[in-house]
Formats: sequence, structure tokens, C-alpha cells
Amino acid sequence: MSKELLRMKTNNKKANGNGLSSSAWEMKPGGMLVQKRNSDSNQSSVTVPIIRLKVKYGSSYHEVKISSQATFGELKKMLAGPTGLHTEDQKIFYKEKERDSRGFLDVAGLKDGSKLVLVEDEIIKEKRYLESRRNAKMENASKEITAIRLEIDKLAKQVANVEMDIYGAKKVTEILLLSLIELLMTQLIKLDGITADGDLKLQRRMQVKRVQKYIETLDMLKIRNSALGNHNAKVPMHHKNRIITGQMPKSIYYQQEQTKMGNFADQSNPGPVVVTTKW
Repeated sequence: MSKELLRMKTNNKKANGNGLSSSAWEMKPGGMLVQKRNSDSNQSSVTVPIIRLKVKYGSSYHEVKISSQATFGELKKMLAGPTGLHTEDQKIFYKEKERDSRGFLDVAGLKDGSKLVLVEDEIIKEKRYLESRRNAKMENASKEITAIRLEIDKLAKQVANVEMDIYGAKKVTEILLLSLIELLMTQLIKLDGITADGDLKLQRRMQVKRVQKYIETLDMLKIRNSALGNHNAKVPMHHKNRIITGQMPKSIYYQQEQTKMGNFADQSNPGPVVVTTKW
């Protein structure tokens, strides 16, 4: 007789001695003899009873059918419709004790026909109302800052174009400079009227700094533009690239072919004459 069969008989004897029949055991692929699981016991389930509760809210009563194993939070969700109360604004009392939303009905002792009292939490309602107003204000502030930022972007392009013209020795009208400053000041006033906190406050401050920088740039351009006068027509074309970069030539050299000023140049060997331009 093999060792495997001998072990099975030994296990069967032990099982029978414990009051278990051999049919209650099964052989696993590895050769181990284990007790069979009763699949019927796993499939059978206890039906959770549905209970009816009477909830008093003000002068009216509401009857609710709910699972006995549900939570008070689930009961509040069911009461939100007929009562019109937000779940966070509800306070449920059972046997003169307020019940937590995480508590279970059956654990609290509720049965079919149990009576509860529902009241509105005025403090929580007020806090939730203030929070909703604050969120709405922050949302509006975000939209306003975004709109102002887009407007500043447009004005920034115009400032860049004006700066290019003036540094290119092209005089622009003073009305254009003043109108740009006025438009930027308008955006600055709008930003000052926005109430913001946290990240929105940082965004508003960033846009304020942008506007201030562009206004300072336009103030400097006004001075430079007024100094141009009518001299832009006398600036040679080959100097304009240097003018745009801000490197204005200190002097312009040219060769004089004929001069009548004998004290400064020899007519047989004319030299360079320096003409200095102040900017």
C-alpha cells in the first residue's frame, strides 16, 4: 500500500473520530486532505429588512422607507427632496439625541415605526451661505482679472510698436502716447477695485506691476519723442538699426570736398569735419 493511500485512511479515521464523514473531506492537488467548504452556506444570505420611519419636520410628518442597516447620512439624503433642506443643514434627533450622519440606524436602535425629529441647523446654513457667496465672488474676480489681462496684452503690443517707432527716430503724436497712458490707468483702476485672496491676489498684483511698467515706459517715451523734434528726417538710413537698439551715434563724419574755411582745413588735402548731435 502506498504512503499516499495510508495517509488518506489515517485522515479518514481521524475525521470519523471527530464526527465528520469522509465525504466532508477533499484531496487537494498537492496531496493535502482538507475539509470541504459548504457552498450552500456561502450562497445563503440574510435578507436586510426595510423599515418605515416617521420623521417630523416642523408641523409636517414624512414617512420614509429605508434599509435598517442604512446610515443617518443616507436618511438625510432621502429627506432632502421632500423637506427641501440641504443635507448639511439637517439635524436628526432620535430619543432626544442628535445622531451623527455616520451612525447606523439599527445600531441606534431604530425599528419599523420609529419616530424621529428633523430640524434645520441655522448656523451651518449661514456658514454654507457665506461660503457660497465667497466662492461666487472669487469666481467673478477670476473672470475680471482674466478680462483685464487680455486687455493689457493688447495695450502692451501698442506700447511696443510706439517704442519701436520712437527708438527708430520716428516721431509719433503726443495724443497717441497720452491715450495709451489713459487706457492703462483705466485698467489700473479696475484692478484696484477687485477684492481677491490667495492665488487671485497674486495674479492681480502681477497685472498691476505690468501696467505700472508700461506707464513708466510711456513716460520715458514722451520725453524721447519730444526731443526728436523734426530731426528725424536728417538721420541717415544706415544709422537706424543702431538707433533702435538705443546706441545713438555721438558724431557724424563726412568728407568735405570744398570748403571756404581755410583756418580749419587745407583745400589741397581736405580733412574730416566732426558735427556733434545732442540727443
